[in-house]
Amino acid sequence: MIREQDKSWVEETVNKIVEKMDWVSDKSKDKIPYTTVNGVHDDRSDITKTFGIDDGINWWTNGFWGGMLWLMYHETGDVKYADIARGTEEKLDKCFTDYYGLHHDVGFMYLPTAVADYRLTGNQESRKRGLHAANILAGRFNPVGKFLRAWNDGATDDTRGWAIIDCLFNIPLLYWASEETNDPRFKQIAMMHADTVMENFVRGDGSVCHIVEFDPNTGERVRDYGGQGYGDGSSWTRGQTWGLYGFVISYQHTGKQEYLDTAKKIAHYFIANIPEDGIIPVDFRQPKEPAWCDDTAAAIAAGGLIEIARQVEELEKEVYLNAAIRLLKALDKNHCDYGRENDCFLQKATAAYHSQEHEFNIIYGDYYYIEAMLKLKRHDICIW
Repeated sequence: MIREQDKSWVEETVNKIVEKMDWVSDKSKDKIPYTTVNGVHDDRSDITKTFGIDDGINWWTNGFWGGMLWLMYHETGDVKYADIARGTEEKLDKCFTDYYGLHHDVGFMYLPTAVADYRLTGNQESRKRGLHAANILAGRFNPVGKFLRAWNDGATDDTRGWAIIDCLFNIPLLYWASEETNDPRFKQIAMMHADTVMENFVRGDGSVCHIVEFDPNTGERVRDYGGQGYGDGSSWTRGQTWGLYGFVISYQHTGKQEYLDTAKKIAHYFIANIPEDGIIPVDFRQPKEPAWCDDTAAAIAAGGLIEIARQVEELEKEVYLNAAIRLLKALDKNHCDYGRENDCFLQKATAAYHSQEHEFNIIYGDYYYIEAMLKLKRHDICIW
């Protein structure tokens, strides 16, 4: 599917990824990293509570390290990756036993860990974990507003009616549960949520909202919020990528044409706004200064664009595939560290425009970068 002149670059880049993951997996085998401290992976599983009840073992990114390991197992066949990944998966059992602190992001946590384990090895305990997580996610569904509630009760915000664009990546857990059990309820909930997002989050120009508030008692749309972007009505780039990639995943699981059309609409907006150097800002509508960038948005977008290219007619494929390769090459050239001074690959990720930390290491940036590169090489990666 990729051009001949790009094949050698893909092979060389994947080889560099495999070489680094070989030693960093051993170094961090007892951790569940989120970021780095002085270049060394931290351990989110060893934190009881930092900023709130959802931190620590319940932290929403805690599935991505396991996902990276399963990608490496799939690529290399080395059982050490399966062993380390399964240790991560077992640590997450504490989330089930504690219960308090679990949230809408169980898809991010359990698809790259338990469900990936089950798909690749047939582990029945992993299947059980995945189905348990799917039932927890389905329990967050608001049947009046037809959305999955985001977050839990906080000290100040009432989030009972909040839904977020990110959850398009959690609902594949529900699609999988329906496919696995032949029970349509999970898929029905996932599709109703996707339909609500399609109607209420996607603007006419193809940009998307991060947060939309509904009245939890009536389902009426109240307003939207800027969330992790620059402000209300802006264009948080990672949110665009959750949309373009998320909707093509829903299309793959359901065959509903409107989902693919929506993914393409968001993708066209994203492609049109890629800067000349290929480095993606935190928000397409942020001020010129400070010019914060976000490598996670570039990596996620690349993976989604590759998936769209797989679904469209032959004459359309190059539009999406070439954009994906452009983003990945910019990351590889400018922001990727394959050496031993830093345990992470991507060096300039940003969690939110108005956060205190910018352009640092975030584990899901690495996950999506590796996933996208392996998609270009193997064409058979199935996590979501």
